[in-house]
Amino acid sequence: MDFLNGKIKTIYFKYLSAAFGSALITSIYSIVDMAMVGQYHGPEGSAALAVVAPVWNIIYSFGLLMGIGGSVLFSTIRGKADGNERKSNEYFTASVIGSIVLALIIWVLIICFDRQFLVFFGAQDHTLTLAREYVRPIKLAIPFFLFNQMLAAYLRNDKNPALATGAVLAGGIFNIFGDYFFVFVCDMGAYGAGLATAIGSTISFLAMLSHFFMKKNTLRLVRPERLFGKLKEIVVTGFSTFFIDVAMGILTILFNRQIMIYLGTNALAVYGVIVNISTFVQCCSYSVGQASQPIISTNFGAGKGDRIRETLKYALGTVAFFSLFWTAISMLIPNALIRLFMTPTQEVLEIAPSIFRCYGLSFLLLPLDIFSTYYFQALMKPREAFIASVARGLVISGILIYLLPAVFDGSAIWFAMPVTEVIVAFYVIHEMIKYTKQLSTREV
Repeated sequence: MDFLNGKIKTIYFKYLSAAFGSALITSIYSIVDMAMVGQYHGPEGSAALAVVAPVWNIIYSFGLLMGIGGSVLFSTIRGKADGNERKSNEYFTASVIGSIVLALIIWVLIICFDRQFLVFFGAQDHTLTLAREYVRPIKLAIPFFLFNQMLAAYLRNDKNPALATGAVLAGGIFNIFGDYFFVFVCDMGAYGAGLATAIGSTISFLAMLSHFFMKKNTLRLVRPERLFGKLKEIVVTGFSTFFIDVAMGILTILFNRQIMIYLGTNALAVYGVIVNISTFVQCCSYSVGQASQPIISTNFGAGKGDRIRETLKYALGTVAFFSLFWTAISMLIPNALIRLFMTPTQEVLEIAPSIFRCYGLSFLLLPLDIFSTYYFQALMKPREAFIASVARGLVISGILIYLLPAVFDGSAIWFAMPVTEVIVAFYVIHEMIKYTKQLSTREV
């Protein structure tokens, strides 16, 4: 697949299908777990997995930090006239080293302090018990979740998106059937869902390793010069993508705590379902960014602005489709989504439609705001990506989560994300127009 001379439409949609499949199956891990545990344990099971959601965000975000940050630099170097393969592989090696260090730190923290983390994330009483049961088998496989994100990014940039998708698909299919078998057939409940997820991630990791035994593989472990300097470059480049996932975990914690103060367990159970739908929408947005990034980064390195603008055209069309689709789903069938994820009580069914329809407005602009960070990163504009991700994921949203229920009433909290996405969209649209115009007037 020739990023510099091939037909953009063909390359983009091939990469989009692969990235979408990978993102889809990744999100299915948590969605299927939520559905199975919610059906087995009821609303308390859904609430327990809502509490666990920040754990996933933290683990995945560090994998994206090393994977997206390093692979952007990897592809930019490959796109230059000399196409220095060894130099590009120094960034790959640095990403591997960074991933190992981060995985070990996270592993130790979750093994030793899982109870404290879950309480901080909003767990109480029986919800805490179920959440710890779910996390118990996952502790054994924590490094695989991080490495899967990092390797998938490099496989896409090394022109093997199909394997990245196939590996995640293999683990995801096992997770779906394993969830049912362990949760219901073996009567393991939340523990069984965690066990299926841990095994599924291990299968994905082993499948991705097969890339290194293929002829098309150009990824090599080499001795990197200035390792800490390269790690700093990777962190700066990948920080915005990293922060999107971390921020989702932070926002989930803030929502969990505020919901329990103002609205109670039933509202938290509904929010647990919204978290999974929102994860699905974010994964769709990631797929657009991950499909575009290798093409844009490589052509940025080669100074081919016209090909970048053409890629942007297809990306924005895909973003618009996902925005309309997920907003419509949230507005039209909220209680069907609730029933999919749990065995609801009548109280839950009564409050769910209004909650979904308020929060679901955010899905109109969420895909654009997330895609913009990938676009800025691929154009080597980390400052703009940083501003968009931090404003969306912490500053504006965090203020509104605390301010709206305090000024109005508890139900106003559901408008925090729609208002946030609108404010951030004004900024990213302005910056995207500015930098895209620059591509049309001069060499990159």
